[in-house]
Amino acid sequence: MRLLGQMHAPSFENNSNISMNSDCTQVVVPEEVFFTIAAAGILENLLVLIAVIKNKNLHLPMYFFICSLSVSDILVSLYKTLENILIILCKMGYLTPRGYFETKIDDVIDSLFILSLLGSIFSLLAIAADRYITIFFALQYHNIMTLNRALIILAVIWVVCAGSGIAITIFSHETATVISFTILFPFMLTFILCLYIHMFLLARSHAKKIASLPTSAVPSRVNLKGAITLTIFLGVFLCCWGPFLLHILLVTFCPFNPYCACYMSIFHVNATLILCNGIIDPMIYAFRSPELRSTLKKMFCCTRSDWC
Repeated sequence: MRLLGQMHAPSFENNSNISMNSDCTQVVVPEEVFFTIAAAGILENLLVLIAVIKNKNLHLPMYFFICSLSVSDILVSLYKTLENILIILCKMGYLTPRGYFETKIDDVIDSLFILSLLGSIFSLLAIAADRYITIFFALQYHNIMTLNRALIILAVIWVVCAGSGIAITIFSHETATVISFTILFPFMLTFILCLYIHMFLLARSHAKKIASLPTSAVPSRVNLKGAITLTIFLGVFLCCWGPFLLHILLVTFCPFNPYCACYMSIFHVNATLILCNGIIDPMIYAFRSPELRSTLKKMFCCTRSDWC
């Protein structure tokens, strides 16, 4: 990726610079590992999409936002798959690392990666907002978050993400572009975290109000489960994407610093973490839903003829 200062060359010229400026040995992840993780991520998220499409009971704004997140995870898996294919073709001599055609393909792949990242961030933001409305405006939820409005929100999100992906790719050589791109991540994550903290405090307040009731243990358990789920999500998302975005900053501001170069030697590991996020997301958001789990079981077991 040009955004990372990396080229799709077999020898990865920047990696040789890393070796010259650091005693750290570059960690290389085999292409087979990338392909396997990417294939698993694509399969999991496709199952989520198919399940939501098949089951009309899942045609709700929340599940549509989950589908948007699944599409983002599929795109990032496709991005890494295409990148590895180009690298392999370069190693075999079928492509020229800095040829005109290869550069254009590189730009398309860069746009695909940025589209997937922005799509993930904004989809997660939409899910957080949906849950926020569910808690604070429970009685008006169905009037506020209608299916048509959810579809409009998703359309706006993906149009903005597509335009931003193209713009960031075109101006990727500008330092301001890299800074804006990396600042967006902690800003959106902080915003989502604030929404979740507010929801958690509200749930805790409700739990205290009903603490004297005989059935108080039930809602407390539900609130705790929701808090644990949100905590897992934020931790996984930060762990999977944070190291990669830190890599972008180091490539931009200190590419020849020995300490920065040492961190950049684990670039493949950071890329693998991103792919793993595509596998974990469906487990956190989709497979924890009883309705969706039931739909997936019907798809696999074909217990009813209309699912076969």
